Amino acid sequence: MLENLRERLQAHRPRRAALLLPEAAVLMPIVDRPEPTLLFTRRAAHLNTHSGQVAFPGGKREADDPDLLTTALRESHEEIALPPYRVELLGRLSDVISLHGMRVTPYVGLIPPNLPLVADPSELDAIFEVPLRHFLEDCRHHTDVIPMDGRPLYVPNYQVDGQVIWGLSAMMLVELLAEGFGCPVNLDREPPGRLCYFPERLLRIQQQATR
Repeated sequence: MLENLRERLQAHRPRRAALLLPEAAVLMPIVDRPEPTLLFTRRAAHLNTHSGQVAFPGGKREADDPDLLTTALRESHEEIALPPYRVELLGRLSDVISLHGMRVTPYVGLIPPNLPLVADPSELDAIFEVPLRHFLEDCRHHTDVIPMDGRPLYVPNYQVDGQVIWGLSAMMLVELLAEGFGCPVNLDREPPGRLCYFPERLLRIQQQATR
């Protein structure tokens, strides 16, 4: 499964956002277990922004980062003590734009199991893994309908052991599933099941952030 993923991501041509926005990058770490898992973090409750939200390790590009892959690896080392040399890069996914006007570039990497990862308490309060099978089988709790550029995006909302994976992270996941594994999942096509429409208040934040 992971060998096919590597080949598919190497052949993938991700989209680059043309907007001039602040840059950030995240790492989507796949843990090389007999049943592969995807590693997530949960933002610390005391943070002013994104507190308590599930995300992939990553953050803003710094002035001395030569490229965004460096950003993703540096932030992952700072946040969860993941050594960059333990990451095997599998590929890059398309840029996504956050609600706060940040252009985020995701990288997919393979890491060994049972690394001594430690969450930086100033930023995170949890590190956890979810079996890839949960996403490959599309075990979504419901679908969030998020307006974007005048059209709806159908973003899966996953709930696993009390953790909620949604929004930007779920959008990245959809591309990983579709392009990396050939899953029939699509942000543009309405899926069966329960739909939850994006709150108007958040839509206004999104519109202000992208002006």
